[in-house]
Order: sequence, then C-alpha cells, then structure tokens
Amino acid sequence: MKVAVVGASGYTGLELLRILLRHPEFEIAAVTSEQRAGKTVGEAFAALRGRLDLAFEANDPAAIAGRVELAFTALPHAASAATVSQLRASGCKVVDLSADFRLRSLATYEEWYGAHPAADLLAGAVYGLPELHRDALVGADLIAAPGCYPTSTLLPLAPLLRAGLVEPRGIHVDAKSGVSGAGRSLADGYLFAELDGNCHAYKPGFAHRHAPEIEQEASRVAGDEVRVTFVPHLLPTTRGIATSVYVRPRGGDLAAARAALHEAYDDEPFVRVLPEGETPSLQAVRGTNFCDVNVFEDAHNDTWILLATLDNLCKGASGQAVQCANLACGFPETTALLDTGAQP
Repeated sequence: MKVAVVGASGYTGLELLRILLRHPEFEIAAVTSEQRAGKTVGEAFAALRGRLDLAFEANDPAAIAGRVELAFTALPHAASAATVSQLRASGCKVVDLSADFRLRSLATYEEWYGAHPAADLLAGAVYGLPELHRDALVGADLIAAPGCYPTSTLLPLAPLLRAGLVEPRGIHVDAKSGVSGAGRSLADGYLFAELDGNCHAYKPGFAHRHAPEIEQEASRVAGDEVRVTFVPHLLPTTRGIATSVYVRPRGGDLAAARAALHEAYDDEPFVRVLPEGETPSLQAVRGTNFCDVNVFEDAHNDTWILLATLDNLCKGASGQAVQCANLACGFPETTALLDTGAQP
C-alpha cells in the first residue's frame, strides 16, 4: 500500500519515516516539507541517506491523494485540518497526528485552537488510542492519533476509572516530557544553554490544550464527568515522557487496582504492567512503541499513584499512528513496531 507523510521533516514526520521504512506493507510514495522542498530526504537528514531516495515536495493534497491510499499528516495543530479535508475528499485514508480532530466538541476545539476549517469531519474521526478504541479503528478512514501527554495519562488511568475504583474528581497529573515534544520550535527555552540541567513546569492547571482532551476520553471511559489538574514539565532530555497520576480510591485495595491494570493490558502488545514495586523508566521505552505502567499506594494520604513512561515520538506520536494505520488497513497491529529499545 502506497503512503504519504505530509510534514515529513518535523520530528514526528522523521520518526514516521524511520518506522515506515521497515514496514513490509507500506511503501513511502510521497514526502512533503515546505522548508525543504526539492531536497532529497538523504540530503536533508544524514541518518536517512541511502534509505529513501524521494525528494521532499511542497504540500499539494490533491496531487498526493492521487498517488497514495493512506496519508499520515504531521502538520502543526490548527494547520492540518484543511489538508486532511482535501485528502479525505479524494478518498484517501488519513491518520492525523495533530490535535485538529481529537476533540469531539466543536465549541471546545474553538475555545483552545480557534476556528476549525473542517468541522464537518469531527464527528467521523476516531480517537486513535487502540487500547481504548480498537474496534472503531478497524477500517477507519480518519484517525486522530493522540499525543504523548494524553496517552501517558489515559493508559494507567482508564482501567481504574472503568472499574469504578477511583474518584472522577480530584485527579492530579504531573507529566514530564523530553524537548522533542515541542517540535523544532526556535524559542529561547529550547536552546541547549537554557535547557541543559534545567527542568520547569509550563501552563499549569487547566491552561494546557491537552487537558480538555484528557478529560474528554477519561469521561468516556468512566461514564461520568472526569476533572483533572494537569501540570506538564519540560525535561532536559530529547525523548521520553514520565507521567504520575494521583487519584483517590473509591473502593477496593491496591490488589484490585493492579488486577484492573492486568485485566486491561495483559493481552495488549504495547502496554506492560510492571511487577509490583517496580517503577517505569525512560530508558526502558526509549525508541519503542511500549508504554510501561504501574500503581503504588500512599495509604497515609489515601492516595494511589499511577506511573507511566513512553517515548513521546513513538507510542506518544508516530508509533501510535502506525499502530492505528495497521488496524485501519487490516494488517497485524504490531507490524514494524516491535523494536527493542537501545541499552544503554
């Protein structure tokens, strides 16, 4: 099956190329980059020299749709929707890595991102978290692949909400991400001299645009309105995200919480419930599509602590997008995604 990567020169686009090059069913037929149009992939990025001979081209959805059956759109939030709309109008399946189709409510989208240029497509988009929406992803034509913060929060939290083991209010999320999650932005805070040896929170409280997305999906699982306090942090590392979720138990003990995680994930290919007492680490998931989770108890404060780590460019973006594409196209879900992380 011929595929395109639209916005292929960003970090998530390059990660898509790395994964797709080893995919036995997908053939990369088009790659776009406005900044690098005319250059071959190998000329622009030495790591891919000799692996992909295609030249970057300007984004022309009509021309691309005529050459491929599936497109991965890795464009910025609020810029992707118009391209997705044109690709879908031409009959091309799309896996979108932006936030443009993740929120089900148009009003909520407009509150956080502004006017939506393809609002008619919102209702038909499938939220691309396979562990929650696998059945809907099979055969889907438009998939909204979630990012690293919602994924690393929802995977440990959803089974406990589904089982009614935790309160839907008073949930606190502390998430720390590597700097590649910000893309190639040239802001001062991403300079090496500013970031090295540093760590800081940004947009704490209900100020980060992924907070309503987390609440949306958590509420769908819980069957009740879920509220979260979300605080993201920037880590002085390139890849990886470590998330801690603090919840109040509403029934059951720690054994019940662990049982809920095992019931949800023991048969899942990419979520690993760690042995009791073991904390997830970034190194164990870096460069992979795995998410490691565990649960701990703070009995003194009547709190459970849910921990998760994943690679923000893999399970938190491009790996997850390919996982969804595999499901949508009828290929084994794990195809091209079972790499083991580099050690050390």
